[in-house]
Amino acid sequence: MAAAERFPGGVDVVVQLGQDFSAVRREMGLPADYPTDALAEVEQTVAEPLPTGTRVDATDLPLVTVDPPGAKDLDQAVLVRRRRRGYRIDYAIADVAAFVRPGGALDREARRRGQTLYLPDGNVPLHPTRLSEDAGSLLPDQVRAAVLWRIDLDPDGSPVRVDVRRALVRSVARLDYEGVQRGLEQDCAHPSIELLPRVGRLRREQAVQRGAIELGLPEQQVESDGSGGWRLALRPRLVVEEWNAEISLLTGMCAAEMMLESGIGVLRTVPDPDPEVVSGLRRSANQLGVHWPADQPPAPALAGLDPARPEALAVHVAATRLLRGAGYTAFGEGAPAKSGHAGIGASYAHVTAPLRRLVDRYGAEVCLAVAAGREVPDWASSALAELPSAMGGSDRVAAQVERACIAQAQAWSLADRVGEEFPATVLRVPNGVAGEVFVADPPIIARCAGDGLTEGQQVRVRLATADTHRRDVEFEVA
Repeated sequence: MAAAERFPGGVDVVVQLGQDFSAVRREMGLPADYPTDALAEVEQTVAEPLPTGTRVDATDLPLVTVDPPGAKDLDQAVLVRRRRRGYRIDYAIADVAAFVRPGGALDREARRRGQTLYLPDGNVPLHPTRLSEDAGSLLPDQVRAAVLWRIDLDPDGSPVRVDVRRALVRSVARLDYEGVQRGLEQDCAHPSIELLPRVGRLRREQAVQRGAIELGLPEQQVESDGSGGWRLALRPRLVVEEWNAEISLLTGMCAAEMMLESGIGVLRTVPDPDPEVVSGLRRSANQLGVHWPADQPPAPALAGLDPARPEALAVHVAATRLLRGAGYTAFGEGAPAKSGHAGIGASYAHVTAPLRRLVDRYGAEVCLAVAAGREVPDWASSALAELPSAMGGSDRVAAQVERACIAQAQAWSLADRVGEEFPATVLRVPNGVAGEVFVADPPIIARCAGDGLTEGQQVRVRLATADTHRRDVEFEVA
């Protein structure tokens, strides 16, 4: 489970045995089971043969999936090849619409949930696992229904031709990030993604040129220790994850362009930061000793920072204020008033994770219709206006669940260490008399009381509170 805050390091701390996150589930009102009528509907649709006549047979493409170890809800499968001038991306996305009857029990429940919620002791899935981890998942050596994107790139990595259609596909391998990283480092990568580093680097260069504001910070996680307990961990993001993400971002940008040109769709939007916010962040960076020229925009300034340095870490954390106001914008008659995503530096639409996110199913349907030159189906077009509210609500729940699980694990890990001292980095000082600090071992982010704190400062702190019932951890300057 990824946390909202991300920090460098690689420290694990084992949390005491016998703890679970049932209290979080109760407080958030998370569903424990899937409705029986929706489960019955899934079994019926899974048993029905796919309408092969309306799908391209692309089972000859040697697509592979690349996901975290153990993942079963496999939304995407990719193939990267050279073409005479440039590159070709074949990107298969699970076709969830093949199994969901518009207006049926499964459709209603999926709309209510909005997205899969990830907790350390088990997920709350958007769709029943019979669909999300079995019949609809792009598991290896299985013929699956997919929405197949084909994107041709020029030698610089810019798209020159985009096509999307329904297809039958068969993944030839299920890969994980660490294995792919090792394979690339040892020059024995799977042939289907040998060119992923080349295309990924080209797309990363273009992201900086577009002005994409990206915070390349590792994830704080709660994970199983393999013995029935939990541990806090900080996992740096592997470079192969960044390259793989670029394929998904590329597809989402192409989808957004299709929607904008046709005048119908739903975009993921983040407004450009206020110039005063950028100026304030630049002043803070320079005060911390991080050189940020007045004429340099945020994208290249942040891309050049090493978050392992304490002062750079503080700048990265402060930079989260540049990406406030995220939401969804639906439109059906012409271009919307808001269409940009500051974190990407372009217009963007969610279409690549339909097993885990509701809006992607609708976005894919819009793009399929646009590519085929036909009207968007009524079931999809009539629901667009409701999606911003549904997705916004589920995003808030997902963020609350993540914060609660991280807070619970932090309190568990420190419950018997009140009074101990730790070295820490000051991350934020919102009111001048108290701040937020990062303790590397164990990896904790929490409040800290004390006068004279400054962002980026190295301090020693004393653990004042570790309340497991209130999920509250607080330090004070030692």
